[in-house]
Amino acid sequence: MFLLFTAGIIEPSTRGNKTLSVVLGAAMAASLLSGCGGASKPADATTAAPAAETTAAPAADTTAAPEADTEAPAADAASSDDLIVVGYAQVGAESDWRTANTESFKSTFTEENGYKLIFDDAQQKQENQIKAIRSFIQQDVDYIVVAPVVETGWEAVLQEAQEAGIPVILSDRMMDVDESLYECWVGGNFIKEGEDAGNWLAKYLEDQGRGDEEINIVTLQGTIGASAQVGRTDGFANILAQHSNWKMLDKQTGEFTQAKGQEVMESFLKSYDDIDVVVAENDNMAFGAIDAIKAAGKTCGPDGDIIIFSFDAVKAAFDAMIAGDLNAAFECNPLHGPRVDEIIKKLEKGETVEKIQYVDEAYFDTSMDLEAIKAERAY
Repeated sequence: MFLLFTAGIIEPSTRGNKTLSVVLGAAMAASLLSGCGGASKPADATTAAPAAETTAAPAADTTAAPEADTEAPAADAASSDDLIVVGYAQVGAESDWRTANTESFKSTFTEENGYKLIFDDAQQKQENQIKAIRSFIQQDVDYIVVAPVVETGWEAVLQEAQEAGIPVILSDRMMDVDESLYECWVGGNFIKEGEDAGNWLAKYLEDQGRGDEEINIVTLQGTIGASAQVGRTDGFANILAQHSNWKMLDKQTGEFTQAKGQEVMESFLKSYDDIDVVVAENDNMAFGAIDAIKAAGKTCGPDGDIIIFSFDAVKAAFDAMIAGDLNAAFECNPLHGPRVDEIIKKLEKGETVEKIQYVDEAYFDTSMDLEAIKAERAY
């Protein structure tokens, strides 16, 4: 198969030749093996040939009478060859945000839109994602999209993809690798999200007349090492450092899940009697924290004992704000599918793309018309 690369971009004219190249390669390999005199190899080649004939013959006999039927399979094959094959290695299904993110890809990368999507759920395990990427390489997909579990440990498998001539696009989370190993990254500005949350808290406390009070904070962190966790933790820490009266009592991972978020919050409540603020690095951990706070006989939200805010801003977070349990939610837009579609179409045309591509994001709190905003949202 002849592949042309310019800055890691596959020329579109090569995809239609993949099947032909494989067939010709197989024929040449069989010829060479026969010439080498290997006794068992010609037997394999002989076995393979009748298999192909056996499959073809009945089909020809069955459809020989109507000429239209004979042509239809050829048209179908051409149509199939024209599809852009995308292998998508997703983190898992740990949150409402992740479900929306997955659906964004599945609804975008359809046959109607010119794609064949091969989807893999890694169940929060890096080894599963690496296995999936290697499977995509073996299947000779046109593009690989990865939402990595963590940032490190990807060099070897990305090198394999590069050697196979398959461009890699990162979604949601970053990888700590040489930039030459991937085409681009699509996602939220996690550091800015953390800083926006810190600035919101400062203004909220000021508006409540608590700007000079000592404020005790705990953080439910995401999966340690994930880009969202690192960025949100660091961004909020940048603002924390500007307020000498803010104290971070504790921070532990809730692994981005509601169950673990509840478990860690229960532990915080047993260890600290004076928690003023809970930072939950995604919505689902906030939901778990709210359950733990209520079970402990405390209250949270705008009229409660504890201020709590989260990241992602899925519809369930709007419900929690409307119910008065959650103070604010900072958006992490999960609809990456259309943006990745745009990127692939540009690469197919031989165009270059920006290395870092942030999606649009906002924040929401209980001072807003949340019912109206929620009604207009897709997630």
